[in-house]
Amino acid sequence: MKTAIIFDCEFLVTENAQRRFWCGPYDPDPVIAQIGAVKLGLEGDFPILDTTRIYVKPMDRDGNRFSIDPFFTKLTGISEQNIEQEGVSLHDALNDVNQFSDGAQFWSWGKDELNMMAISCYVANIAPVIPAHRFDNACKLLLSAGMPYEDIKKTSSNRLAAYYDLSHPPLKGHDALDDALSVTYVLQHLLRNGSLTDLA
Repeated sequence: MKTAIIFDCEFLVTENAQRRFWCGPYDPDPVIAQIGAVKLGLEGDFPILDTTRIYVKPMDRDGNRFSIDPFFTKLTGISEQNIEQEGVSLHDALNDVNQFSDGAQFWSWGKDELNMMAISCYVANIAPVIPAHRFDNACKLLLSAGMPYEDIKKTSSNRLAAYYDLSHPPLKGHDALDDALSVTYVLQHLLRNGSLTDLA
């Protein structure tokens, strides 16, 4: 069966770091701490075939683990305990998500692969596991399906399913898997009603 992977990442942030472009003296590098991915079938009724949520131990440039800022925990729900008990190395996390994908194309709402592969791998001094050509931006898909560009620019991944007024199980914003599911539900809906004919 043909499949696509819809994924999302949560990366380290402190309060207002985005406004400072992560350039403040106490801002961490925006390395990932969580990956969520959904395997969507592209045939039949476009079923969700599998999901995964991976916690990643975020490491700094000297090989020490970043501490989790309280603002990040409040935003994402990811705590020191989650990272300590469930976190894996970036190398293992990327290998796991690559194995989960089974060679399928990756789609995110925006360009999460830049934090996942470029920044995180650079800071950790490891080679990216998945080549850039396997990633693409799901915003392009929704633009082709008729979502107005102005709405795309102001709609975050966690609010996308609500934008389309879709019924779904409860989702928590800024959880990588739930945000990936929000995008997936919309793509599934558009594939089913014919607004999208393919993820390409």
